[in-house]
Amino acid sequence: MTIPVIRLRGVTKSYGSGEGAFHALRGVDLEVTAGSFVAVMGPSGSGKSTLMNILGCLDVPTGGSFLFKDVAIERLSKDERAILRRRHLGFVFQGFNLLARTTAIENVELPLIYRRDEHHRRRAAAAAALDRVGLSDWAQHTPAELSGGQQQRVAIARAIVTAPAVLLADEPTGNLDSQRSTEIMTLLTELNQASGITILMVTHEPDMAAYAQMTVYVRDGLIDRIERADGTGSTAC
Repeated sequence: MTIPVIRLRGVTKSYGSGEGAFHALRGVDLEVTAGSFVAVMGPSGSGKSTLMNILGCLDVPTGGSFLFKDVAIERLSKDERAILRRRHLGFVFQGFNLLARTTAIENVELPLIYRRDEHHRRRAAAAAALDRVGLSDWAQHTPAELSGGQQQRVAIARAIVTAPAVLLADEPTGNLDSQRSTEIMTLLTELNQASGITILMVTHEPDMAAYAQMTVYVRDGLIDRIERADGTGSTAC
């Protein structure tokens, strides 16, 4: 039996109050099973970024429930959510977010420093993560000495160095050309299939979403429809 790692029930998110309130999410129901590769798509202002912030435990719902591995996220304090992120989540961003004057291996080590791992353990883990993304020979190079595709690979290595249960990728190919985009999507697919990492990816590119097993379309703060790679799908009510 496939177990959901994420369960959203009636999730809402509002900013402000009264008549001037903005309702970014209006009652989202979603289940993501462990080991899935899910793409999230939608027009600007649809609520997909708000949804991803909640899924990444960077924000909490205004209403409804969000269970991550049966933990009610809305009941956690800010510090408890930070601990959960460090232990269970990895993040990849469109802009890479690497430290400019820091080598690739030192960038990959950062999450382990925050977790206070011992130096020799974090260096070994960072080296292994770089090897997994094919950059062992570039460990001592700074971001300025790397191509855009290589920088994103370093960012992915940094995201997986803690062995997260879920990897959240926000437009991971947005700054890359088509060849590098294909390389990054192939890498993410390999990580998903070989390691069982659940991947949640925001993208506006249908050809990138095609790598996912399931695509969730968000519109006006609701899930408009869900399409699966096997051709099945559903329309939200």
